[in-house]
Amino acid sequence: MSDFRPINFDVKLAFRDENQDQIKLQPLCFAFHRFSIKWLELIYDDAPLLTDTQLKPEGNINFVNLGSLKSIRRLLALHYAILLRMFYDPYRLLSPFPMTVLMQAHIRQSVAYRKKQDLLCDPGSETISIAAFIYVFYKVTKRSVLDNIPGPASTSFLLEPSGLTEFSWQETYGDVVKFKASFGINRFLISDPKALQHILQTSGYRWIKFRERREFSRLTTGKGLLWADEDAHKRQRKVMLPGFGTPEAKNFLPLFLSCAASMSQRWSNIISSEKDQSHVFNIPEWTSRATLDAIGQAAFDYNFGATDDHENELGKVYQNMMINAFGSPSKVALVMLELLQFLPVSLMEFFNDNNPSRRTAVTQKASKVANGVAKELVSTKSEALLEGKGKKDIMSLLVKANAGENPKGQLSEDELISQMRVLILAGHETTSNTLSWLLYELVRNPELQRKLRAEIRATEKVASLRGESELNIQDLEGMPLLGATIRETLRFHPVALHLFRTAKEDDVLPLSTPITTTNGEVLTEIPMPKGSRVVLSIPAYNRNKKIFGEDAHVFNPYRWLEADHVKKGSVSLGPFANLATFSGGIRSCIGWRFAVIELQAFAVELLSNFEFSAASKTEKIRREAALVMVPTIEGEVENGAQLPLKVTFAPKGEE
Repeated sequence: MSDFRPINFDVKLAFRDENQDQIKLQPLCFAFHRFSIKWLELIYDDAPLLTDTQLKPEGNINFVNLGSLKSIRRLLALHYAILLRMFYDPYRLLSPFPMTVLMQAHIRQSVAYRKKQDLLCDPGSETISIAAFIYVFYKVTKRSVLDNIPGPASTSFLLEPSGLTEFSWQETYGDVVKFKASFGINRFLISDPKALQHILQTSGYRWIKFRERREFSRLTTGKGLLWADEDAHKRQRKVMLPGFGTPEAKNFLPLFLSCAASMSQRWSNIISSEKDQSHVFNIPEWTSRATLDAIGQAAFDYNFGATDDHENELGKVYQNMMINAFGSPSKVALVMLELLQFLPVSLMEFFNDNNPSRRTAVTQKASKVANGVAKELVSTKSEALLEGKGKKDIMSLLVKANAGENPKGQLSEDELISQMRVLILAGHETTSNTLSWLLYELVRNPELQRKLRAEIRATEKVASLRGESELNIQDLEGMPLLGATIRETLRFHPVALHLFRTAKEDDVLPLSTPITTTNGEVLTEIPMPKGSRVVLSIPAYNRNKKIFGEDAHVFNPYRWLEADHVKKGSVSLGPFANLATFSGGIRSCIGWRFAVIELQAFAVELLSNFEFSAASKTEKIRREAALVMVPTIEGEVENGAQLPLKVTFAPKGEE
């Protein structure tokens, strides 16, 4: 089976360029038609594309003699296209999206695919139509081994199961689960270690990102590393890697400790002003500020001033950006997301760039502000490099590495700007949320919090005896309980939940654990046709009992202090602690070392100075998926990320 490629009927979509008098024509593959053909599974390599159409200069479409269409697929597609063109207006297809009057007029005027349709039939066309019906019936009813993979029954044709309840699915059906996505299309939730390893590592770029998910990346970070795939990803990653080595990450420890100390000082001032020497802080708000300052200085030598409440437009647009743009989508929004996969990329981008919705406005504003600052920084750092004054921040290293590449391997200015947006988002949003979840778990485990504080203070005492006021990287790595707690937080609360992949070609997924199909067949591997769509579950892998033991659903840092904390024979997956949290293989997070060191630095500073306990709404904390996992209060998602904790000065005697 092919990759669900569109059938191009040479329909033209005209976008008027406001700066020119001419009208630019681009091929439009009808979105609803693509969905329908895909749903009917009529996309097979043995059928050539429909070519017997003509677009007349005046915009008319003339369909030629149907009897000349040797391919049944051609005939069926042609019949179907005629029905669609008679009964479906492209504007109606797009109407669920919010549009301005100008956009409505623009689409109505620019989508001009016919003034008339001529259909010439010969006596043989009816016979071919009957054959086409039989062929379709056979293809639709023909079953494959994929149909027999266990999974939940479909509850809705338009919507996939809410929330992808992967833990219960994993418990009931195993590490490979078939479920019905929107429009009744098969999709597979995968947490099997060997299958994940194959997709993320062994197969290289044979499994690529969903097109609509790449569009999310474009909206939030531009066409940078999170958006790129295949050759573009290879080129961008090669240029960026020199700034993310182990020495570079360790060199930033003093900076991370300084940013943590700044937040600690602000908290101390606030707590000291309270009569009872305590204060309820919204943890994500403060960790987001502090980690934004940290990534600003480490990545760009740029001062956001977020911790000190400085007025900085770039810092402000990134506050709660993810939850405001992607949190709690409506059912209509979810359906629209699924429809995006059937749109041409150019139309998808056009639509999102001109969508006046509140959510889109959030990413558009962040994009505009970030692009302006990034352009100035790229220019400044390029000039400094030419003058031999380049610094050691990541962006300077990136500009230097880019200048050393051959012209074909270099990043464009737009790509360099996009990398800055990648670093801001990935470098502060993920670390901020992980730190929030770490403190949340310590509130739920006060004895663990006490032991951690004792370990940290004992290490600080040793450093003080050798005449050093700050801990070094060896000190951090020498605290086993701190390391175990950070590993367990990353395991139990991965910031990213799912990775979405499409098979670029036919493939076979190996399995760690054989599965038994609904008809009793035992599979040790699964054939995946080209175009198959899978959802890789990071939480389900991270809580896989076959890897992390029977208590995998319990937050237990002490597991990492045991020799066999990861079951023997487990495959190697992620770059850190065999977790899927930082993905794996060619698309693994290049900044994972920075994230771990930054988490260590902030944990040391905060736990050494403060004690954390529950506030009035702490028991109402829930996880909100907004591309990243954000803590919120039940019933108050509209208020953004929230994790209220009571903070007091830590007792002095805990050593």
